[in-house]
Amino acid sequence: MPTRKAKASAASKVSAQGQSAVSFEPDTFFPFARYTSLVGVHTSLLAFTALLLPTTPTSLLLKGTSFIPDSERNAANQPRRDVMQVLTENPVRTVAWICAGALILQGWWASWVRTWSLDLRSTAKVTASPNNAEATKQKLERKGVDYGQITAFGKSVAMTVIASMLFHVVTVMFGAPISSHPLHTYLMSLLLAILTVLPPAYTLGVPSLGSDSSSLVSRLTWIRLFAELSPRNPVERALVYPAIGTMMGCWAGAIPIGLDWERPWQAWPLTPAFGAVGGCIAGSLIALVVSATLAFAQVDRQAQQAHAQAGKVKKS
Repeated sequence: MPTRKAKASAASKVSAQGQSAVSFEPDTFFPFARYTSLVGVHTSLLAFTALLLPTTPTSLLLKGTSFIPDSERNAANQPRRDVMQVLTENPVRTVAWICAGALILQGWWASWVRTWSLDLRSTAKVTASPNNAEATKQKLERKGVDYGQITAFGKSVAMTVIASMLFHVVTVMFGAPISSHPLHTYLMSLLLAILTVLPPAYTLGVPSLGSDSSSLVSRLTWIRLFAELSPRNPVERALVYPAIGTMMGCWAGAIPIGLDWERPWQAWPLTPAFGAVGGCIAGSLIALVVSATLAFAQVDRQAQQAHAQAGKVKKS
C-alpha cells in the first residue's frame, strides 16, 4: 500500500505537470477560426478592390448627392462597357481607386493584427507572473494602449507616405518613367507602401532612432522581420509574408510590360499594381497555412508529451 507521502509526491508531480502544460498555452494560442474567416474576408475584398471598385461608376458612389458629374449622368444612357476596357482606359484612375480601397482594408486589417499582438503579449506577461494583481495591471495597460490608437495610426500613415516616396525613387532607379508618367509611378509606389508598410507600422509601432531599450528592440524587430525575413510567430508571419508576396507580385507584374504585344492592359503601371495585390493575397493565404500547420503540429506534440508524462506517473 502506498504511504501518504508517496501519494502527496505523486499529486505534486501531477499538479506540476499541469502547471507546465498551462505554461505552454500562450505559445499555442492561435485563433484559427477567426483568423481564417478574417483572412478570407480580407483577401476577397482586396480582389474586389482591384477588379471591381475601379469599374464602379462615380454616380453610384455619389448617389443621393449633387456632386455627380454630367459625364456620369450621360453615361447612364449608354450601353455598359467591358470590365477590361474600363480598367485599362485610364490607368491613373484605376490605380487611384485601388489605393483608396486598399488603404481602408489595410487599416482595418492592421487594427485586428495589432489587437491580436497585444493579446499575445498580455497573455505571456500574465502567465510569467500568474496572480490577480498582474492580470488587473495588464487589463489597465490594454485600456491605456487603446487611447493611443489614433496617434499610432497617424504615425503609421505618415510612415506609409514616407515609404511611398522611397518606393518612388527605387522604382525610377529600376527603370520606371521619370518625367512622362510621374503620377502613374507615384500611385503604384503608394500602393506598395499601403500593402507592405501600413500594417507592420501600426502593429509593431514606427521604429525610433532613440537610444532607450524600447527603441532598440523596435529597430531590431524591424531588421529581423524585413531584412532577415525571420518571423517567429503567427502575428509576424501575417505581416511579413504578405509584404514579400507584394514585392514579388509587383516584380513579376512588370514582365509583361516589356513585351511587344501592344495590348491596352500593358499600360504602365497596371500589371505591376495588379501583381502587387495578387501577391499580397497569396502571401496572406500562405501565412495562414504555415501558421495553422505549425500550431496544430505544436498542439499534437504537446498532447503526446502530456500522454507520455501521464504514463510515467501511473507507472511510478
